[in-house]
Amino acid sequence: MIWIALSLTLLVALLHVYFLVLEMFLWTRPLGLRTFRNTPEKAEATRVLAANQGLYNGFLAAGILYGLLGHHVEIAIFSLACVVVAGCYGAWSVNKRIFFIQAVPALLALAAIWRAGGSLY
Repeated sequence: MIWIALSLTLLVALLHVYFLVLEMFLWTRPLGLRTFRNTPEKAEATRVLAANQGLYNGFLAAGILYGLLGHHVEIAIFSLACVVVAGCYGAWSVNKRIFFIQAVPALLALAAIWRAGGSLY
């Protein structure tokens, strides 16, 4: 179960690195436009907001990775919980699919950590 918990936790961190890249660097490019269903005009108008949002996703990824690499499971758990809160808020305020893309993987990782006895090692 520890390997599943570790894999799911790493997946959530990698997803948030991907979100960082999408929001900070690809927001106005074809992949970003398709992913977020934006027009070029809307994307250009919201570019700075998206970059800020991407930075926050990077902080979430950094917290998870710090927890994993530094053997600080509490920090990884805290960061995963922050991802769940962000995913729930995004689903409520923007689009329901955010819950499934962001919060569900973090919830699965938290459940796997719990089943592994609160350990990733």
